[in-house]
Amino acid sequence: MPGSKLTYTLGATLIISFALVFSGCLPMPDRNSIDAREVVKSMEIAFAKTMADRDLEAFKQFISPESVFFNGNEPLRGKDAIIQAWSPFFKEKAAPFSWYPDVIEVLESGQLALSSGPVLNGSNEEIGRFNSIWRLDADGQWRVVFDKGS
Repeated sequence: MPGSKLTYTLGATLIISFALVFSGCLPMPDRNSIDAREVVKSMEIAFAKTMADRDLEAFKQFISPESVFFNGNEPLRGKDAIIQAWSPFFKEKAAPFSWYPDVIEVLESGQLALSSGPVLNGSNEEIGRFNSIWRLDADGQWRVVFDKGS
């Protein structure tokens, strides 16, 4: 009999059952990606702080052994080459430049991230932008694998 209590109960039960079954198939916001963005942001800020603190040893910890940093259009390949090229920036009492992230994106896999933001000279004037690719390494640490400024 249409409109009976039994019909409505069965209909509601089916709707709820389908909702429960198929709700697992719908994409849900990935809480880990939100957390990963915050982690990468804090890593980039800490990386930039090594320059402000004039701490080359701490700077080294953020660079993957297989990193590629660009000096203009010329790639610096490997941690040793990068450290050699960047060492002069750490010699003076005052940092020659600084940077901070204003864009952070993380792949859904949670393995790679992009950080980007302004590069400032000693007078806090924007002189360019940096773009860094971070990778979550097997030891659970985020490290820069590519870096290029513009």
